[in-house]
Amino acid sequence: MNENILKLVNLASPKLGTKIIDFSDDFFGDVSRMLNDKEPVFIEDKYDDHGKWMDGWESRRKRTEGNDWCIIKLGSPGKISEIEIDTAYFTGNFPPYASLEGIYSSENPNFDDNWISILKKSELKGDHSQKFEVESEIVNYVRFQIFPDGGVARLRLNGEVIYNFDINKKNDYELSSLNLGGKIITYNNAHYGDVSALLSSGRGKTMGDGWETRRRRTPGNDWIIIKLAHVGIINKIEIDTAHFKGNYPDRASVQCALVKDKMTDDEIIDISSNWTEILFSQKLEADKIHTYLDLNQCGPVNYVKLNIYPDGGVSRLRIFGDLSS
Repeated sequence: MNENILKLVNLASPKLGTKIIDFSDDFFGDVSRMLNDKEPVFIEDKYDDHGKWMDGWESRRKRTEGNDWCIIKLGSPGKISEIEIDTAYFTGNFPPYASLEGIYSSENPNFDDNWISILKKSELKGDHSQKFEVESEIVNYVRFQIFPDGGVARLRLNGEVIYNFDINKKNDYELSSLNLGGKIITYNNAHYGDVSALLSSGRGKTMGDGWETRRRRTPGNDWIIIKLAHVGIINKIEIDTAHFKGNYPDRASVQCALVKDKMTDDEIIDISSNWTEILFSQKLEADKIHTYLDLNQCGPVNYVKLNIYPDGGVSRLRIFGDLSS
């Protein structure tokens, strides 16, 4: 049985290339810390030149009119459906209120541009993670405001990547890429690491930057199911075991399917065992990019299932192909 269902993508994740482009003040805590994918931590006796080190964005105490803010460029445009504002470990120094606005722009926007409200000014609690359900238009920049000042440990903008394939036409796409809208649907185990890293850009930085399962003590194998960003015909597969040396899978295979009907995750899991095997079981090596071009062609598909035998860690999975209508 799968342990978790990944419904949404964090559009604020640095794994997508999201970054801060402007801000009012971050005297106590670097504003970029707020986008960290890892859970915030508190280190009791850690101080820097500006005072107590905090794992998040923290502005100085405001002594003038106005409020603090930052402008964030999303790595990929998308629609936001859930905002998570986490003030973990900020107790006497959290902002009482926050808001979020968005815009779609071909160039970096200014603070005074025509921003569209996504989350109206809302009350926050200290040392607490709060989630707000919202419905946004397609945006590629957001303006996050806190009132009047203070500290926020993490900001997560959960939603869906909306990539315009009609405008960005080319012959070959990384159909599994998070930046194009590829996403993990479900898996049987992800005890270690960061499973979302499997579809992110670049090679893994550490062994924790990838998907790793626990040591299997029962018969069978581990697996993960991905929905591709667009229906396509696969022509290349890469399986990267970067940093996995004593714990990489012995073998791997890839199955694929074209799923037209809306199905629940459990239904997809049930039928996935019968999907076409586009990559037959292959021997893997430690800390290596494995590239496969000789594939068992199976026509247009929009789902893939990576099987690893019997368990272990994979840093990146890349599925390349041409679009199919």
